[in-house]
Amino acid sequence: MQAVRIDKWLWAARFFKTRSLAKTALEGGHVHYNGQRAKPSRNVEVGGKLRIRKGQQTFEIEILALSEQRGPAPVAQALYSETPESVAERQRQAELRKLAKAADATPQQKPNKKQRRNIRAMKHGADL
Repeated sequence: MQAVRIDKWLWAARFFKTRSLAKTALEGGHVHYNGQRAKPSRNVEVGGKLRIRKGQQTFEIEILALSEQRGPAPVAQALYSETPESVAERQRQAELRKLAKAADATPQQKPNKKQRRNIRAMKHGADL
């Protein structure tokens, strides 16, 4: 196998649950192949570099093998290798999100009925 469509490869490598999700990400500009924005019909080859943005995470990987079939997770992980910089950056971002969540002032319990009425009144500008 010389080349595989990028949407099929992303699906086979388990970056996306379906090919249509992979296609949507490609059309949205969330996937770059060798530094350029990729279209779903673009063919990938061994040695190519991919930058995939999924939610708040960014993966920078090198393609090691090609596949058009989705297999078990260990087989899918053998299709690529993630750069050490990408792994470190994802871990740093996860730590920042964790710290931001810890600093967030969330209430200990849900507001009761009277408190909900007061909140609604404040939002709509009525007197308490």
